[in-house]
Amino acid sequence: MLKCYYFKIKLYYFHIRMTKKDLKSFNFSCIFAINKRQNFMLTKANPKTDLVFKKLFGTEDNKDILMSLVNAILPLTQQIVTLELKNPYNLADYTDGKLTILDIKAQDEKGIQYDIEMQIRGYDFYGKRTLYYWAKIFGAQLDHIPELQKLTSLVDNSYSELKKCIVISLIDFNFFDDKTPHRCFTLKNRLTNETHKDLDYLDLYFIEMRKFKKELKFATTILDRWINFLNNAARYVNDNLPTELAEIKEIRKANLKLDAMYLDKSEREHYEGQQKFRLDESSRLKEALEKADIKAKAELEKVQKELEKADIKAKAELEKVQKELEKAEIKVKEASEKAEIEVIKKSILKGFDNETIADITGFTIKQIQKIRTQK
Repeated sequence: MLKCYYFKIKLYYFHIRMTKKDLKSFNFSCIFAINKRQNFMLTKANPKTDLVFKKLFGTEDNKDILMSLVNAILPLTQQIVTLELKNPYNLADYTDGKLTILDIKAQDEKGIQYDIEMQIRGYDFYGKRTLYYWAKIFGAQLDHIPELQKLTSLVDNSYSELKKCIVISLIDFNFFDDKTPHRCFTLKNRLTNETHKDLDYLDLYFIEMRKFKKELKFATTILDRWINFLNNAARYVNDNLPTELAEIKEIRKANLKLDAMYLDKSEREHYEGQQKFRLDESSRLKEALEKADIKAKAELEKVQKELEKADIKAKAELEKVQKELEKAEIKVKEASEKAEIEVIKKSILKGFDNETIADITGFTIKQIQKIRTQK
């Protein structure tokens, strides 16, 4: 705000010292500058859109940024030292309004090929798409061999030229049904997990950015910090980049590059299309979740009502069973008493006295005497 007032004061001072001719020229220059400024990013660009991602990571000046991100994804035993961009970002690709594929192809000092992609669109066939990309890169290594030679045994000598190909997919959607954000697929024996050096030519890395849930203070790895930056870049400006991120010089540089980034008309159209897709997808997902929530609540209410009905029915059945048991107990008791009375009557007929019968049956002498008189 203070900068804004300072600018207004300076502008007013400059304005009152101008001639009418100078003022007219100055006003025209301001209008031209404002019109030109429309091609610039008025807000910080989102690095998760493919165009901005490639413009940020896919240029010669920013190879150090790309290497830092790639090394954060690769295991410590496979860290790269140098990187050559095979398809660096080129503004001329957009001059005719046609956008090319925006993945980044690179090669390290060992000749290993890389295809690095930022993808916000979730496809059911994304796994097949990833394998297709790998196959194209792997096979393209022999494209320089004439077709006639490929039909001869001489091609065997060319297989030795093939280098490992690594596909790194940074995806802003959930592809796997778990909470693991970072995984790698390679070729190995299904039963023993055995690998072989002659088959070690495929690595597929999947970085599911929405699954990185760590608070920044618990982001201990460089990959954690990179993903935090990519997920929250719009929040960070030069003077408020958190310490955990500012410690990584490549992240500091990426932040500065994003702050200074601008897009021309063709770039902006693609960028805005990507942003619109993100918003549409977010709205669609939110709507789907709301519908699913409403449906789930309705199903829950239905189940609860069924349970209540079942509970009422079960209670009624239980009461019925209890009454039947009570009746059965009464009948058993009556039958038992009747049997005991018959035993007493037989004992009386056989001439047993009251005391003896009382000892045998457990009845009192008074009860036995009553039965004796009823004989």
